[in-house]
Amino acid sequence: MSTACKALFLDRDGVINRERGAHTWTVEDFEVLPTVEEALVEARMAGYRLVVITNQSGIGLGLYGNAEVERLHGLLAERLARSDIHVDDILYCPHHPSKGRCLCRKPGGLLLEKAMARHGISPSRSWFIGDRERDMEAAGSVGVRGMLIASNDDLLPVVRKILNNP
Repeated sequence: MSTACKALFLDRDGVINRERGAHTWTVEDFEVLPTVEEALVEARMAGYRLVVITNQSGIGLGLYGNAEVERLHGLLAERLARSDIHVDDILYCPHHPSKGRCLCRKPGGLLLEKAMARHGISPSRSWFIGDRERDMEAAGSVGVRGMLIASNDDLLPVVRKILNNP
């Protein structure tokens, strides 16, 4: 049996925070969805590492910079920490597809591969929850099971379904 750990990979916009139909980089626009904290507590208690994988193409478009994304991710980590939730990693692609192809943008799996190598994660024991087909393609490209949900959907029943189907 493998000693590699299991992980729950999560897309950011539309899964953790409200998908607004526009780039989200300001604190005022960043709204964590209602059952996210409870869902992540249950995943952690079941032994899952938590990793956020997100495309942040607004950086490549020049709408905002890495500092704004890092600030939001820091605020998210602080908020979750108040509920005793530790996020193992938050990885993002800053590129926009109009500027050329890159390996880190979903549907590519490079960010998942990086997280798996960094944290000793077993792809066959892990899941990716996302609200876009590109999230499922990224998961499949590295052997992680995918769970496609509607944007801004209730995360708790989705996580419970995964926990009942390890």
